[in-house]
Amino acid sequence: MRRVLSLEARAIGLAAKSLDQSFATAVSWLQRCRGKIVATGVGKSGHVAEKIAATFSSTGTPAVYLDPLHALHGGLGLVGKGDIVLLLGKSGESAEINSLLPRLRSIGARLIAMTSNPHSTLAKGAHLVLHLPVAEEACPLNLAPTTSTTLALAAGDAMAVALMKLKGFKAEHFARNHPGGRLGRRLTLAVADVMRSGEDNPVARASATMAELLDAITRGRAGAVSIVDGKGKLRGLVTDFDVRQALLREGKDALSLSVKDVMNRRPVTARPDMLAAKAVRLMEDRRSPLNVLPVVDRSGRALGMLQIHDLRTQGL
Repeated sequence: MRRVLSLEARAIGLAAKSLDQSFATAVSWLQRCRGKIVATGVGKSGHVAEKIAATFSSTGTPAVYLDPLHALHGGLGLVGKGDIVLLLGKSGESAEINSLLPRLRSIGARLIAMTSNPHSTLAKGAHLVLHLPVAEEACPLNLAPTTSTTLALAAGDAMAVALMKLKGFKAEHFARNHPGGRLGRRLTLAVADVMRSGEDNPVARASATMAELLDAITRGRAGAVSIVDGKGKLRGLVTDFDVRQALLREGKDALSLSVKDVMNRRPVTARPDMLAAKAVRLMEDRRSPLNVLPVVDRSGRALGMLQIHDLRTQGL
């Protein structure tokens, strides 16, 4: 295993040192492409081509994968004039790929070959060659694509990252392309999307009795109650922990206390447009982590309640 990892790491390191103008040209073409980017390859190179296309698409450079066998039977209709086709092949002598070359040229697509053999049929038929030198496959027979596919994959990643920088691709753009993933939720989910509101937002007046307060906490099932004034503005917060402390301190006399005696008059709050992930950090990055946050608008009106368990169910 060490031998395999060392061989593949060495190949990537040598490729990094030997990068030439052809890679910069390729990135420039891809950046300015007004058509589609199409990636294709046979066998293991096909799997790598599919992954490169997926990485491009998720990082701001729309791309598709074309199976060369399907291309020979109608799939070439996917490719149009002005498209750029990335053709992957270690030897550059795969018949399925090379048979596409004259047809792709006649369509008017630009062809970029990614190969370990700069003198191959594939290289000669492309407009631009990205040379990926591989001295030895990690396979003990020097046959199975191992080092070569790792290098091609890394080269695809390098181009994708370069394009991200050139295009100013930011975290919020990445999130829009990954709405179903944990990262997408962290970058797009707002407090308003998760907070308990309406009847699920437990509130009470400062004039409420302790019995009424306990009823509100029980019905709200949020572990806390926002204390509001007559205009609905937040004046404090009472958590079930505050109630337990009052009971331990006062015993049965706790029921005669007023809400003002037990409430936190300066609770930490969140805004509805705040990212939910930021709210999680606000709750956790404290000496005593918080379980709830009242949600208020700019005028201080209590709009909802953020509960840590609700955030956890969202994968935050």
